[in-house]
Amino acid sequence: MAGAVLLLLLPARLPASARPAPDGFADIAQKLLPSVVNISTTQTVKADKPDKPEKQGERSTPGRPQFPPGSPFEEFFKDFLDRDRNGQRGDKPEGRSRKSTSLGSGFIVDPAGYIITNNHVIADADEINVILHDNTHLKAEVVGRDSKTDVAVLKVKTDKPLVAVPWGDSDKARVGDWILAIGNPFGLGGSVTAGIVSARQRDINSGPYDDFLQTDASINRGNSGGPMFNTEGQVIGINTAIYSPSGGSIGIGFAIPSNLAKEVANELITSPDHTVRRGWLGVRIQAVTDEIAESLGLDKSRGALVASVNDNGPAQAAGIQPGDVIISFDGKPVSDMKHLPRLVAETRVGKTVPVTIWRKRKEETVQVAVGRLDETEQVAAKEPAKGKSPKADTPTVTTLGFTLSNITPELKDKFSLKDDKGVVVVSVSNDGPAAEKGLKPGDVIMEASQEEIKSAGQVTGKIDEAKRAGRKSILLLVERQGDLRFIALRLDQS
Repeated sequence: MAGAVLLLLLPARLPASARPAPDGFADIAQKLLPSVVNISTTQTVKADKPDKPEKQGERSTPGRPQFPPGSPFEEFFKDFLDRDRNGQRGDKPEGRSRKSTSLGSGFIVDPAGYIITNNHVIADADEINVILHDNTHLKAEVVGRDSKTDVAVLKVKTDKPLVAVPWGDSDKARVGDWILAIGNPFGLGGSVTAGIVSARQRDINSGPYDDFLQTDASINRGNSGGPMFNTEGQVIGINTAIYSPSGGSIGIGFAIPSNLAKEVANELITSPDHTVRRGWLGVRIQAVTDEIAESLGLDKSRGALVASVNDNGPAQAAGIQPGDVIISFDGKPVSDMKHLPRLVAETRVGKTVPVTIWRKRKEETVQVAVGRLDETEQVAAKEPAKGKSPKADTPTVTTLGFTLSNITPELKDKFSLKDDKGVVVVSVSNDGPAAEKGLKPGDVIMEASQEEIKSAGQVTGKIDEAKRAGRKSILLLVERQGDLRFIALRLDQS
């Protein structure tokens, strides 16, 4: 037909990196199952003391089947097993000890018999047994453990050939990638569940180095310590925790990334004392908020703001100062405050690394020789510096919703101040910027706009200077009972 237009509907081109969903996981599961083990621990518990709280519901009484929380069978068996031989309910004799068991999972990483699991799976255990996929029972010894990352290494001896699984690169795992979780849920034995990576870099407040992978694969009681595999059969995580009001899976599970777990496990195996040697920078840091970033001239909130520097630490030796923002460590960008401790901890002790800082509205790079973190070290507070009190006739100033004064002997006694440095907050209005940021009477302003403050009048001068420069906020270094932190006060709310 004349004038007709032929339209062709062509399928959109898929991204080159996209991979189709697998038809099934049977082949890869068959290959991986022999490398995953069940872990059973036994602990002696005195009857006159309450049991230790359950670890994700994994602890049970020997001989009692495990059931999902709320199951009617759970209460039935509890009632049944709590009766004595005469059919009467009764408590065990006071002081008599009993055995308590706990079930978890693990995986073989070396044919020599090294097995990885969670520290909480084997914590406080008197005896640890590993059950292989073919139901072989083996005694296990603890090689090393690390409570801060919840990683533990076990070793077994056997004449049977052990099948090890390789570590994968967790940094390459993308949200939406398929994963497999294999473990021992509810003590049923080796079970396989599938899902995707739901999120990355989750902080669940379980430790200082939280950086969990999140998944919707079913992870239940007993899965702790089991591996999370990618579709290539590589371990990209250790299944560790779940978020659930009932104890059963609701599709929110968390795994320790393999890149963190692998380094910790290697340290536990190879170090002479089977402990982890973590890097140490020697700074106290805080988050960079949008207001702090604006007051420092940063393009956005990123990096870690140095609130204080340890005496004789690596950072002090390299020239890092309070008020600096660490935006890059060893060539890796510091996205936020929580990212820096992990980067430092993973760095080899003694290595000299470049550290990029933001200071005086420009970037600088310093070289830092990373020290070793002494996790048992108690750092004593510095003795207050001796000095003369400022003159009492310096005028008191009120600005941004708070009133400042030089530190007089009377104010020093009133607020129990240990030092004469800075100026003290004597009052705070309820509806001003200072109250909004949590300032309180007795707080001491040590710096304003990263310059030392010696009189109350200096603070108003710095505020006026910031307003003339068109800044929206001013950065203050505040001391409260020996604790230093930076606060950015909005100038357009005064």
